[in-house]
Amino acid sequence: MALEYGGTGAPRVTAKGEGDIADEILRIAARHDVPLHADRDLVQVLSQVELNQEIPEVLYLAVAEVIAFAYLVKGKVPAGFDPGNATPPPRSGEAGGRPALPPSDSDHSFP
Repeated sequence: MALEYGGTGAPRVTAKGEGDIADEILRIAARHDVPLHADRDLVQVLSQVELNQEIPEVLYLAVAEVIAFAYLVKGKVPAGFDPGNATPPPRSGEAGGRPALPPSDSDHSFP
C-alpha cells in the first residue's frame, strides 16, 4: 500500500497489491528512500479504497499518524508547525493510544 499526500486535500492511495506486487512496491519505496510503516489493520481498510482516490474521512486520524511517522523519520516538520505548542500523542495502552502491530510479509503501508 502506498499513500501520497501533497499537503492539501486528503491523502490518496497511489499503489496497492499483494505478494509480488507488494514486494515491488517495497523495492520502489526503498529505491526512493520512502519511510515504511507496517499496520495490518490500516492496510486492510485502505485496500478497499480505489487507486488514486482520496482516503475517506474516517481514516484521517490513522493516516495522519503514518504521515507524522514519515515526517519524523525524514527529520521534517510541516510548514508552520510549532513544536512548543504540540501535544505529544498518547502512548500505547493509554486512552487514545493503539498498540503497535508487528509487521507481516504482505501488509505494508507507507506515505
